[in-house]
Amino acid sequence: SVSSHSIVAFCCSMRREEVDVKEKCGGGPLGAELGTLTLVRRWSAEHTLFYLFLNFFSFEVENGPSLCCSPSDPQASPGSGLVLHPNIASHGQRRESFLYRSDSDYELSPKSLSRNSSIVGELHNEDLIVTPFAQSPMRSGHSGTPGPPRAVSAGSSVAMDPLGPDYMSMCLLADESYQKLAMETMEELDWCLDQLETIQTYRSVSDMASNKFKRMLNRELSHLSEMSRSGNQVSEYISNTFLDKQNELEVPCPQGQQQQVGMVTQISGGKKVNHTSINVGNRFGVKTDQEELLSKDMEDINRWGLNIFRVAEHSHNRPLTCIMYKIFQERDLMRTFRIPTDTFVTFMLTLESHYHSDVAYHNSLHAADVVQSTHILLSTPALDAVFTDLEILAAIFAAAIHDVDHPGVSNQFLINTNSELALIYNDESVLENHHLAVGFKILLEDSCDIFQNLSRNQRQALRKMVIEMVLATDMSKHMNLLANLKTMVETKKVTSSGVLLLDNYTDRVQVLCNMVHCADLSNPTKPLDLYRQWTDRIMEEFFHQGDREREKGMEISPMCDKHTASVERTQVGFIDYIVHPLWETWADLVHPDAQEILDTLEENRNWYQSMVPRSPSDGGSIATKFPFDLTVDSKKRQAGLGESTLPNNFL
Repeated sequence: SVSSHSIVAFCCSMRREEVDVKEKCGGGPLGAELGTLTLVRRWSAEHTLFYLFLNFFSFEVENGPSLCCSPSDPQASPGSGLVLHPNIASHGQRRESFLYRSDSDYELSPKSLSRNSSIVGELHNEDLIVTPFAQSPMRSGHSGTPGPPRAVSAGSSVAMDPLGPDYMSMCLLADESYQKLAMETMEELDWCLDQLETIQTYRSVSDMASNKFKRMLNRELSHLSEMSRSGNQVSEYISNTFLDKQNELEVPCPQGQQQQVGMVTQISGGKKVNHTSINVGNRFGVKTDQEELLSKDMEDINRWGLNIFRVAEHSHNRPLTCIMYKIFQERDLMRTFRIPTDTFVTFMLTLESHYHSDVAYHNSLHAADVVQSTHILLSTPALDAVFTDLEILAAIFAAAIHDVDHPGVSNQFLINTNSELALIYNDESVLENHHLAVGFKILLEDSCDIFQNLSRNQRQALRKMVIEMVLATDMSKHMNLLANLKTMVETKKVTSSGVLLLDNYTDRVQVLCNMVHCADLSNPTKPLDLYRQWTDRIMEEFFHQGDREREKGMEISPMCDKHTASVERTQVGFIDYIVHPLWETWADLVHPDAQEILDTLEENRNWYQSMVPRSPSDGGSIATKFPFDLTVDSKKRQAGLGESTLPNNFL
């Protein structure tokens, strides 16, 4: 008979690397040889035990379409390499099949199956996938234990009739003791898996991926810095902006620089707006004498590439209020969460007034663009009906407040100048923490609490998600976000039908964080005429910071010196090393929904490449080359660490 200990030991010894295991197991109550068992990567121990113990399944699986189910079966996972599909029992029901996606190398997701999928039907009710991400048809629990299907060899074309007398006879041979043993074994394995989950294996895998990506990026930047002076400048900018440098030594303030001294004041925010400007009867929440033109602009609210500049022009420079008002109407969020219209408009006008119109890039125009981009990404077919209304509300709200009260300088500038904000937030994601504080404080103002009718649990859940999403817009966290997203894709978090299979809060919010991050880095994916306008704006903001650094006697941050900055080459490097890897990974996650975005990104990259100036001096020797160490945690340059929280197109 089959030894449960040997099977458990066998299953638990499987490693992530591909294994080809062939084990002969003889005897058993059926008196038949179980046959050759060929396993591919990461095959679920629970799944294996279930078929061995409960179904007495005899099979031989090769790398190819399973003979147990048709390739056209909607329950099958194309390309998975190993699809076990037991025959339907006499009662007309069969076990649930779980959706998962696999690569061409037949790698199976270790979490593509519900953890208790191996328990018999009666116990499935509570342990089937409980999130909305697995959209597979779910059936009611089984009324009995599935019977054993007939052994089918790889070359056989004849299958046993599930309702025939031979099949029924074999079912009667099932030994109750083996079923009990299987149940006890599976309960023990479930307990083991519960303990393993506390180790946070997924997070550690993501950390390893992040370190690997950082090493790879450093190699690329090291090569780029050796090519030309402008290449060295671009490399320094990307390294200082997108690699987390919190382990490095702080740069002391330049001598002679006076540090601002004074009491730490309370969080800024709560500026009063002129309530006479509120017009809840307007179609877009703002007064305008160009409503028809604005209405024409807003026809593109559900399209990638809406001209947000025209929206600002036709709304009296209230693009954020207009966009938010329209999106909340489109998604029926005001009715769903019982948000009074006048309260919503008051909040939005107050929020928009806290964006600085004299800041070239990080203003309400940028916020409106990120909100609209997030709205489009939420609507992608692969994410259809995936997120709850509360999660959608949180994502859009996070996009709206993610840069509020931005001063037009970087995190590192604030740290290097010992600013009050840096002191308040201990140099950690200074601006992002400030944006959150201001955004939530505005909710406390009179007639501004748009969440007044949410339950306590809803408010707490929303706040938690918003905090994570806004903190994720700190560009120094980019590589960690990319690693997490790439890990999610490569561990088959996407089912073969294109529906995300996320099974816990961490994974759900991770997708939302990456979504807002993608929206924040979406300028290079927009039509070229819009992209170029964003480029001009961010360069103006960078140069303004560079001028301030020059006046203070500080080292000028990368790409902030208007006399030496190479705009076109920076755009090419920015796309190659930052934007394209991120959007390529997102496109894999929602395939094929983002292919046009990637096409536009490639076209824009080629245009900027064609505009790179060709000069003899550009290819000359480099007197001072920015150092790039292949060890991520090593200390690099100790001064002028550059930007930490750059906008969408960080040119």
